[in-house]
Amino acid sequence: MNNLHLGGRWLYRIRSYSTLFTFGIFVSVYVIFFINSFLGDSIGMALIITIGLYLLFVVVIAEIYARMSYNNFLYEIAPDGIKIEHGIIWKKYSSIPYERVQNVDIQRGIIARMFGFSTVQIETAGQSGFRSGRRGNRQYKSEGYLPAIDLKIAEQIRTFVIQKIKQIHKDSGM
Repeated sequence: MNNLHLGGRWLYRIRSYSTLFTFGIFVSVYVIFFINSFLGDSIGMALIITIGLYLLFVVVIAEIYARMSYNNFLYEIAPDGIKIEHGIIWKKYSSIPYERVQNVDIQRGIIARMFGFSTVQIETAGQSGFRSGRRGNRQYKSEGYLPAIDLKIAEQIRTFVIQKIKQIHKDSGM
C-alpha cells in the first residue's frame, strides 16, 4: 500500500483547523462565561485566558487529527483494481474493479499547487456521491478519491487506469 504525498499533511491540517475553528467559536462563548464566573467582573482577563486555551486546543487537536488522518490513508493500484483504505476510528476499505471505472480526473487546487501534489478522482459506474461542504454546499466526491498524490504518479495512475479500461472494453467487444 502507498502513502499520500508529504504535502498532503498540509491539506489535512488546513481541513482540521477550519473545522475546529468553527466548532471552537461556539465553545469559547461558554468558556468565557465559565471563567468569568470565577474571576468576577474581569471579562477582559477571561477573554484572554479563553483565547489562549482555545488556540492551544485547536493546535493540539488539529495536529493530532491531521497526522492520524494522513498516516491512515493508504492506496494501491493493483492488477485487478484500485484499493483504498482510510479512517481513524472507523476504517473504510474500498476496492474498485477496473470494470466499473468510467473516468479518471486529476485536479489541482491552490494548496495542491503550492505543495506540488494533485487529487485523483476515479469515477465509477456505481456508487459515487456527495459530501457536505462549507455553508451547506454539496461537493462531488468520487468513490475513488485520492486526495494528495505526486504529480508524476497521478499521471501514471491516470494512464494506467485508462489503459486498463480500454483493454477491458476491447476484450469484451465494446
